[in-house]
Amino acid sequence: MIAANAPVQRRSDAKLLVIDANGRITDAPRSALPTLLRRFDLLVANDAMTLPGSLAGVHVPTGRAIEVRLAGCRSLVDAIGRFTGVVFGAGDFRTRTEDRPLPPTLAGGDRLALGPLRATIERTLDHPRLVALRFEGTPASIWDGIAHHGCPIQYAHMPTRLAMWDVWTPIAGAALAFESPSAGFVLDWKTLAAIRARGAQFVTVTHAAGLSSTGDADLDRRLPLDEPYRIPGTAARAIAEAKRRGGRVIAVGTTVVRALEHAASRDGIVPAGNAVATQRIGAETAVHVVDAIVSGTHEPGTSHFELLRAFADDLTLRRAATELEARGYRTHEFGDSVFIERRVRCPACASGHEPRLAA
Repeated sequence: MIAANAPVQRRSDAKLLVIDANGRITDAPRSALPTLLRRFDLLVANDAMTLPGSLAGVHVPTGRAIEVRLAGCRSLVDAIGRFTGVVFGAGDFRTRTEDRPLPPTLAGGDRLALGPLRATIERTLDHPRLVALRFEGTPASIWDGIAHHGCPIQYAHMPTRLAMWDVWTPIAGAALAFESPSAGFVLDWKTLAAIRARGAQFVTVTHAAGLSSTGDADLDRRLPLDEPYRIPGTAARAIAEAKRRGGRVIAVGTTVVRALEHAASRDGIVPAGNAVATQRIGAETAVHVVDAIVSGTHEPGTSHFELLRAFADDLTLRRAATELEARGYRTHEFGDSVFIERRVRCPACASGHEPRLAA
């Protein structure tokens, strides 16, 4: 697929590949999304605003240039001051992440000068480039430093530097996402009005979306990292009501799937409240809450693609990949979209004996 290389969220020619529960694949304009919804369906999106999580600076013990990409926090309640970060050597987004030089050797106690910010590495987290950071200062001064010094995290397929408003979805609220929950770029107020006109409903949850790539194969295998989320009471009640009425719960993005499925992991019911999603979702995962997903197009091997395997079998996803390629779909955050309805599982699948698909 072609990488989308212009920061246009809602292109008039954007495409939508639709995969229904029986594996049938059709092609549509993305503007047709509301026509896929039915009465009593519920669309759930992530309303986290993207913060400027790329911080250039210096590793004080060696004086070498580094870039810290903020990658996670412990909770949405006390996020400020302590973060998980991935550290790169000198350079910026213009170099592919996998080609970036390594940072100096990092150790607990090392101080980092990141523009006006000062931070200390508390410890490394089972990988030499993944660290727990503690920032100095008051919450207000830390937020002020991040806002004035940080840039959006971005990758080499985008040739020009992104502005913050490029990565904010139309429904963005609190600045708690480290990369944009970009599936939400499909939404605008006209689309939401059309969805409601069809008798469907719309609610939001908040999920601290993390990094999509680190440039290190071993570290990428650990993605997604643990990510905190919040489910408001309005969303929890709307999900229960949609299920009661026979509607589908449709997640806008992989972060929403992760939040809802983690919340329901104990008894199948989505409660209101704050928690941390620690699970990985893939081909072997039984999805209990989400009936369909709206997502960007993702390449095999990424954590986002792995999650799509919980909705469609590998044969269907291979057929979809062929269609995406043949029809010129664009990938990455400003690319085209897919709508995948959770597949119908055969009786053998329900008992854990799903037949193997031919390669």
